[in-house]
Amino acid sequence: MPKRAPETLFKPKLSQSESKAESVSRIAMSMIEQESTLREAKIARLREARLAQEAAERAVAKPPPKATRRTVKR
Repeated sequence: MPKRAPETLFKPKLSQSESKAESVSRIAMSMIEQESTLREAKIARLREARLAQEAAERAVAKPPPKATRRTVKR
């Protein structure tokens, strides 16, 4: 008796509509992943710029304002 190949060895052929849907899904998921990667990189870049700006602002601290003299009414 010859051995039979397991059923899971070969994928069943998809119908034309199923293969089209799979193709669209795969392309959409890759686009979403790419946009997500770009968004995360942009957020990291903006965060670094904000932290650098805040550090520069702290380094150039404003001197305290001079006290003004009040005149006394007589």
